[in-house]
Formats: sequence, C-alpha cells, structure tokens
Amino acid sequence: MLEFFKEGLMQFLSYSGFGNCTWGHIIMICIGLVFIALGIIKEYEPLLLVPIGFGIIIGNIPFTDGLQVGVYENGAVLNYLYFGVVKGFYPPLIFLGIGAMTDFSALISNPKLILIGAAAQFGIFAAYITALLLGFTPMEAGAIGIIGGADGPTAIFISSKLAPSMMGAIAVSAYSYMALVPVIQPPIMRALTTPQERLIRMRPPRAVSHREKVLFPMMCILLTAFLVPTGLPLLGMLFFGNLLKESGVTKRLANTASGPLVDIVTILIGLTVGCSTQATNFLRPASVLIFVLGAFSFVIATASGVLFVKFFNLFLKGDNKINPLIGNAGVSAVPDAARVSLVEGQKYDRTNFLLMHAMGPNVAGVIGSAVAAGILLSFLY
Repeated sequence: MLEFFKEGLMQFLSYSGFGNCTWGHIIMICIGLVFIALGIIKEYEPLLLVPIGFGIIIGNIPFTDGLQVGVYENGAVLNYLYFGVVKGFYPPLIFLGIGAMTDFSALISNPKLILIGAAAQFGIFAAYITALLLGFTPMEAGAIGIIGGADGPTAIFISSKLAPSMMGAIAVSAYSYMALVPVIQPPIMRALTTPQERLIRMRPPRAVSHREKVLFPMMCILLTAFLVPTGLPLLGMLFFGNLLKESGVTKRLANTASGPLVDIVTILIGLTVGCSTQATNFLRPASVLIFVLGAFSFVIATASGVLFVKFFNLFLKGDNKINPLIGNAGVSAVPDAARVSLVEGQKYDRTNFLLMHAMGPNVAGVIGSAVAAGILLSFLY
C-alpha cells in the first residue's frame, strides 16, 4: 500500500509545475512580476504591462507536453486566443479603437507637423539596416526594425507576417519601450536641445471645422492606401474609427470602438503575447539582441524627430518656429510621448503648454508607423 501511494505521489509530481520547473521558467516569472510592478507601482502603461506581465507568468507555469494548456499546443484554449495574434487580426481592431479615440485637429491645423512624424520613422529603417548587418534575415530585420515606431499593435502585425517565431520577443520589446517613454526620451531631448530652444513658444493652433475633421480620414485613407496598399488593414481601420468619431452621427459605434471593443482586444492581445514568452522559446541570444536593437531604434527615432525640428527651424521665422521638445512625439506612443513634451517644456517655462502642439506629430507618428509597416511588407512579404 505504501509503495502504491509513493508511486502515485511521484506520478503526480511529474505532472506538476514543481516537477517540470527550470531556471528559465523562474527567470521569466520574475520578469512577469517586474512588468506587473512597473504597471501598478510606477503606472507605466498599466493597461499594457499588467496583462502582459500576468501573461508571462501564465505562459511560464511548467507542465508536461500534451496537456493542451499551453499557448503553442493545438486545441488549447490559450492557443485559440493566440490565433488573433498569429493571424494578425487583433492589431487592426486596436487601430479601430485608436482612430475612434484620436483627435487629429492639431495635425489638421498645422499640417507641417506630419513631417516630424515622418522623420521619427527613421529609427525603423536604421534598426532594419543594423539588424541586417548583424546577420538577421531581411524579413526578421524588418520585423525587428518596426519596434522603433513605439507601436505595439503594428509590431505584432508585422512580426506575424515576417517573423512569427520572434513575435513574442518583438512584441514584448515594443510594449516595454512604449511603457518606458517617460524614462528613455527626456535625457535624449535635453541632450539635443539648447536652453533657448526649449523656451520657444509656438503659435496657438487654429480652430478646425467639423467639415475638415470629416474630410481628413477619407482623404488620408485614399492617399496612404494607394501609396502602400499593404498597410490597408491598419490604416483602413484607423481612419474608419476616426470617421465614426468625427461624423457626429455614429456616436454609439465610436463609443463601442473606443471603449468596450478596444478594452477587450487589449486584454486578449496583452495576455496572449505574454503567454507566448515561454522560457524554452524566449530565453535565447536572439531575444536579447532584439531588445538591444529595439532600444537602439527607439533612441534613433526620438533623436531623429528632435533633430529634424532643429533643422526645420532654420527655414522658419518668428512665431512659426517649432519647439524641438515636441520632436520626440513623432513616435507612435499616443499620448505618452506628447505628455513627455509637455512635462519637459514646463520644466523651463511653466506657462508653455506644448501638449496640443505635440499631439500633431504624435498622431502623425501613428500614421507614419503604419505606412512604414506597409512599405516593409511591400518589399519583404
């Protein structure tokens, strides 16, 4: 009888997490706890870091193969939920919600700000070239480079097409740098600007009419989609969501897209991306290199936006000049990058409110990252 219980206990332990645990699982669980702590204690993008962090914990609970509980096991519930990431239909739904939440007035009132959003995308192509030099394939390099846009949904969409095996590392890297915008960007902004430049006061944006707001998404979808049809899933949903918001006759649809729908998809995408970081697939030298390249692309993107404003100001006079502190907002981290512009500007002049100005390049960055993604897909997919 004792032997029977002993064998039963040993069999139970062989199926438990304790019997299958490795140091890799423990490391990843600790990383998940750090993500949750950053989201709750520091309030760094909690809507993203808390689901991703908890997903990392779920994805790294050790188990034996064949139990149909892991995100990579066919027939598992998590595998079905992960299908939306693998096939890339969660990101367009996120873009629908972003469009329904976004006010493009700052960009419409000062169209030249779109050039800042375009300049910040240089980080994507700089990382792409660097990844190629380090030995990644062109498709892998394209997926890694998109991290520089600081746009998690776009990174997931691109990696699902170009480098599915690296999706976990790319997605976690992209969302990590989105969350760390208030930490990474300010030192770069201060290093690249002078005290006089930080005090530049920009002309108040003009009032934008309802007609302009309605026409903007329709004109943009025609221009961008004809230019890069491969970006249509993201760009189409972004501008459709914005049209729902600005039309004034589809408030219920806009409220659903910007509220319950985007919340549900955010939960699913965060949790399943976190679950995909199983230690056996995630803890590899390539993952560490992806994080390094992601940081490099994000730094280059921020610096490119700031330096472009400084260059652009050489051709502008008087109150047409642009405060270089809004150059960082060219990345697609809405609205955190714009808030960083405001906070940094008010350190030098408490009456200088840069938020509305920074929202111009910030929303331009959303469009720019989707266009850049379309360009990469056009050449690589």
